Amino acid sequence: MKNYLYLCKQKEVKIMNKVMLIGNVGKEPEVKYVDSGVCVASVALATTERAYKLKDGTEVPERTEWHNVVLWRGLAEVIEKYVHKGDKLFIEGQIHSRSYEDRNGIKRFVTEIWAESMEMLTPKPQTAEN
Repeated sequence: MKNYLYLCKQKEVKIMNKVMLIGNVGKEPEVKYVDSGVCVASVALATTERAYKLKDGTEVPERTEWHNVVLWRGLAEVIEKYVHKGDKLFIEGQIHSRSYEDRNGIKRFVTEIWAESMEMLTPKPQTAEN
């Protein structure tokens, strides 16, 4: 530990808050307009770890994590127009945590991914023009 602290004093230590997810949209996105027309979208994104077997034969079941993704302005407008339940998305952003009091006065904590970029991975349906 002493050597680590010495290195920290000698070099600038970089800190990073970065998340990259590829997952499926679990329900229709929620979109609203706030403060002078700024668009904000919320997306429930599911990422799933496949089931696997350990060397000793133990089976580890499939596991799904749900992520609350928040998108602002232009990204939110794209979500509103083109993204639906079941679509696959690539999201890159940062983790943000906040707390609030619910209707019963109970303090709740929320962890969200604030998207900085997004790529739609679901192929577009073929039309007669294609």
